Amino acid sequence: MALTGLQIFKLTPKTNCKDCGHPTCLAFSMALAASKIALDACPHVSDEAKEALGAASAPPVVKVTIGAGEKAREMGDEVVLFRHDKQFFHPTCIAVAIDDNDTNFETRLEAINDLIFERVGETVSIDAIALVDKSGNSSAFAEKAKIVAERGKFAPIYISDIPEVLASAALATARARPLLCGAGKENWEAVASIAKETNCPLVVRGADINELSALSEKVAGVTKDIVLGATTAGVVQRLADITQIRRQAIRKKVRPLGYPSIVSVCGESPREQIAEASIYVAKYGSIVVTDVIEKAHILPLCALRQNLFSNPQVPAQVEPGIFAVGEAGEDSPVYCTTNFSLTYYTVEGEVAASKIPSWIIATPTDGTSVLTAWAAGKFTADKIAEFIMEINLKDRVNHRTIVLPGYVAALKAPLEEKSGWKVLVASNEASGIPAFAKANFAK
Repeated sequence: MALTGLQIFKLTPKTNCKDCGHPTCLAFSMALAASKIALDACPHVSDEAKEALGAASAPPVVKVTIGAGEKAREMGDEVVLFRHDKQFFHPTCIAVAIDDNDTNFETRLEAINDLIFERVGETVSIDAIALVDKSGNSSAFAEKAKIVAERGKFAPIYISDIPEVLASAALATARARPLLCGAGKENWEAVASIAKETNCPLVVRGADINELSALSEKVAGVTKDIVLGATTAGVVQRLADITQIRRQAIRKKVRPLGYPSIVSVCGESPREQIAEASIYVAKYGSIVVTDVIEKAHILPLCALRQNLFSNPQVPAQVEPGIFAVGEAGEDSPVYCTTNFSLTYYTVEGEVAASKIPSWIIATPTDGTSVLTAWAAGKFTADKIAEFIMEINLKDRVNHRTIVLPGYVAALKAPLEEKSGWKVLVASNEASGIPAFAKANFAK
């Protein structure tokens, strides 16, 4: 049972030294009880108090790792319900399903392995391959599990209601640390025993939250690497279940529900599946399993996850500086933008599409977009002129022309006055850069 703030306060030094960053020991205690600070923030807490406060300082949602090595993925370890309160630490794992009796097994596996993308300077991808037992044959399932574990690029998940099938696959690929799905009301003892023997995490499944809570408490006596499976029918009820699981774990400190969750989408078409998956990504799904393998559908889901699980207190930004697109040289045009990641990489993509080698200046604006930075006084003629001198732009090119975004055309005259450079004003949107470049710089 988690301790209250007053119970924690009784175990603190009560010196109000402020070394923890809080004005009083009571304030520290309240923050610790609310999981908004770590116990080690207080350098003076005694060993006896640390032992007693272990439960209070532990994250309300247990961290569970599936996969091994470069394929390993962590889930859980969350302490807040809402992203703006702090941040979410472990993005939802996206898993793509493959049946063990699929006649195009090899082709589908290759397509799943290819679900890796580049977006705003980061590599994004799915995280797991969910091997689904359709044959009911232990040896056949184990053979396909070996292929997934050895040749798959992502963490393996094995889904079967038959303990013998899970056992054969887990024993054959234990080093890959697959997630075993799952332990139900009838077979939990057998599946939990397999998980303990192979040191693999497992999924506990129940008909409702009450059954899930009771079952996870039993399984926790065997292993702590538990993922909760939401198996109720219908999108609305599944969303309600995983939301309640997270709320009960964080707000009420209900330990049997303090584990990551897994949910399989039930939509029929790819669009329906991705729309449903996006709901679970946004609302507490630790693992979302889908059948969709088309890149055009998976990329938007990965983009949504990338946006939701960024740190809201730290804008996504690139390092300020000057960057070459293509084989840029001394005759190449120079585009000026901010160092907000989405803005920079959008501009970079359109400049590359123009097929004219160019330079891009990422002006330091604390990771804000063009209009936001301009309104905040971070993207001004003075600051741009100063940065042009700082990066020695005059030594990079043999001309004195720079291109500004159309939205800040008002900076043209003051920037020319401050810097001595000629300023061209491009389109408002980055999509207009190729046409602008061909009209002004094509030879």
